Amino acid sequence: MRLNKLYVRNFKCSINNDKVKKLFSDYGKVKQVNIIRGRDFGFVEMSNREEAQRAKRALNNSYFEGRFLKVDEAWPLRDIRGINN
Repeated sequence: MRLNKLYVRNFKCSINNDKVKKLFSDYGKVKQVNIIRGRDFGFVEMSNREEAQRAKRALNNSYFEGRFLKVDEAWPLRDIRGINN
């Protein structure tokens, strides 16, 4: 894993940052949680790559608040667009 930021989808739209932070904190220090308001996804930044990898392995396809979560690496926008800067 290149990054310590995770893309998490399939949240209930009513989920809040505190609940997500508590869930991910079992796998390391959570630096930041950013749930996209009114959407079913967000981003969780862990303190390092190893913690992010551990959280990804443990929480991908896990059941949380009535839904199965999908957890993957969050890629920088420049990688998605193919920009090398």
